Parts: sequence; structure tokens; C-alpha cells
Amino acid sequence: MNDQTRRKFLLNTAALGCSAAASPLVTPVTFASTPWDNRLVVIVLRGAMDGLDVVRPYGDKMFAQHRPDLAKTDAIDLDGFYGMHGGLSDLSPLWDQGQLAFAHSVSTPYRNKRSHFDGQDLLEAGYASLDERRRMGTSGWLNRMLTLVPNVETETAYAVGQDDLLLLQGDAPHASWAPGRSLLMSAQGQLLLNRMYESDPLFHASAEVAIELTEDLMAIGDMDGMMDEMDSMQDQMKANNQAIKLAKRAGALAEFAADRLNEDSRIAAFSIGGWDTHRNQKVIIQKPLSQLSTAILTLREKLGANWDKTAVLCMTEFGRTVRQNGTQGTDHGTGGAMLMAGGAIRGGKVYGKWPGLADENLFNNRDLMPTADVRSYGAIAMRHLFGIAPNDLERVVFPGLDIVDDPRFIL
Repeated sequence: MNDQTRRKFLLNTAALGCSAAASPLVTPVTFASTPWDNRLVVIVLRGAMDGLDVVRPYGDKMFAQHRPDLAKTDAIDLDGFYGMHGGLSDLSPLWDQGQLAFAHSVSTPYRNKRSHFDGQDLLEAGYASLDERRRMGTSGWLNRMLTLVPNVETETAYAVGQDDLLLLQGDAPHASWAPGRSLLMSAQGQLLLNRMYESDPLFHASAEVAIELTEDLMAIGDMDGMMDEMDSMQDQMKANNQAIKLAKRAGALAEFAADRLNEDSRIAAFSIGGWDTHRNQKVIIQKPLSQLSTAILTLREKLGANWDKTAVLCMTEFGRTVRQNGTQGTDHGTGGAMLMAGGAIRGGKVYGKWPGLADENLFNNRDLMPTADVRSYGAIAMRHLFGIAPNDLERVVFPGLDIVDDPRFIL
């Protein structure tokens, strides 16, 4: 099989399967090769991360009043006004080194309906409204950015029966790889893949890495059946094992992304779920926080020197209510927060205009008031990392976006 046929096989394989855009368990990793040396990683935090819990404005006197229980859990002081959730304590060295930052009171243009599916769809499509999204068709903002770049190629990796994230769907070429027990390759399939690519150093290396990670995930999956047999007195052990399993899965995604970004890829995207904390938030939020921390630290470790040229943007579909509910959780809201990491990030700072938590400052008397469009942070990152013109960002990548402020969070 020649190079052209192999590449065609990868493209066709990447088109198979069904979308799991809303699934927290089967997560595709998508890649794109570009002519730049900088790297961009976008992590979608599915389920609506509570930005007020992850980046706590304890300097606002109303915070503790609105959240008398949630405000009591451990937080790490950032700047005297904001504190970072203790579940991200492993990221504290990145904050101290200026490689971790947050943006607060941000959101997409999505308002009031509070559907995870619609919210995630709008976040990844990058349009100003769902009506515009339906009218303009299926494409994601990362893919539309790639259409502006000449000679973009599909490189690296391969897909195992799974569609890409909407973020990278569209006319520009890209490749994908998706782990998951239902998608694991047979021993014969692995042998065939290795033989097919043994004369191609690039694809042979990619195949070996992906198969190794898939085998790791199979071993993780085997734990599920064992844990199902545990009795109720071992629930805590089961929860702990599940947390370890999910963190390892996030690390595997990040490791594979770093492997490709160290080669020809310059853009990667994947998702981390589990942020829907309607009840018992103190406990439930720990798992996705651990996954996020593991993914970021794995990227830093595996990227090596390329970490200095990397920006990681972690975005969620919407925030959560300012007031805690009666089941020690929070409900779907509006304004939230995003996390940014990497050697290309001007870190050690919480960006954004704080609106305040007094009742009269809330959105619909229930939510954090958004003071910035989260899309503008994606646009500004692409402007400074890749040199995309502001007019193209506002016209093609994020139609209707007006970049009125540049917080210069990219070095």
C-alpha cells in the first residue's frame, strides 16, 4: 500500500462511526497539522463546570452568603480576591510559574434555555446563536480557522470508529483517534495495522502509541465488571477506583495528544465530562477536577520543550447558579469561568471584569453575569499564536464576534 492509499484509508476511517459529542465516557481526540510552530489544545469541559467553585471569588462578601456550605471547602489563595479549588492543588506550581491562568465571568452567547446539548453545540460551533448554527451548517470554529491557512494537511494518528468533535468538523482536513471499550481493536486488527504501516515511520509510530494506549484502556475497562460485583459496603472503594480510572483515561488522551503535537500536529482537541453537579457537589466535582489536573500535567510532561510553545484552553458550555440548591449542589446557569495553561500563556492572573454577586448584579437574579464572550479568548489565542487576522476571526471563525478587548493572555 503506497503513502497516498494509506492516507486515504486514514481519512475514510476518520469518517466512520457516530458522534459522541455529549458523551463523558467515549472521548475523541482530534488533530490538525499546520505550518506553525506554536501549539493549541482545546479541552471541552462537558456538563457545565461551576466556575464559581473552581475559581472562588471569596473577596466578594456575597459569595459565602449565597453558598454557605460550598464556600467552606478548601481553596488555594491566588491573589487575595480569588481562590482556586483545592482539587486543582497539583496545578499550583504552574500558577506560581506563570503558566496557569483563568478568565472569569465568561460565556458563549447562549442564554436562558440551559440545555447541555445546545450549549455544547454552540460552544463548539462558535456561532452567535442556535438559529445561525442551523442556518450555517455543521462546522466547528477550529476547522473554519484551518480553512484560512494554505496547505493544511491531514497528518498523524488514525480513527477507531469515532467521529471528530464538532470543533474540528468541516472542510479543512484533520485526523482523529478515539479510545473506548466498544471501539477496541482485535488482535488481528492490531497486527494488520502494524503490518500496513511498518514501512512508514510516521504512521507506524502513531499506530504503536495508539495500540498501547488502547490496551491500557482495555485494562481499565476490565475493572468495571469487577467493581460491579462489590457489595454496598465497598461503595467508597468503588468510587475511588472509578476516580483513578477516569484520571488515567484523561492522562491517556493527553499523552496521545502530546505525542502527535511533538510531531506534525499543531492543534488537538478533546473533552472531559462529569461537571454536572446538581447534588453533592463537594464530592462529585472532585473527579473531573482530578481528570483536568491529570490531563494538563501530562501535557506539560510529555510535550517537553514544546510546552513553552503551547496554549491550553479549557472551556465549558455555561456556568452554574450563584446560589447553592437544597441538595448541596448547583443548577444550570449562565456566566462561568475558563482555565488556560501552557508555556505560551501569560499566567498567574485571573482575567476578566468581575460583575459582583449582589442580587441586583446577577443575570436573571440567579446567575453570574457574563462580562465577556468566551469566544473572544479563542479568537485572541489564534491571533497571537497563529497570526490569524482580526477580520477573519470576526467574519469566518466566529461570525458576529466583536473583539473589543485584548487581555494579552498569550505571551
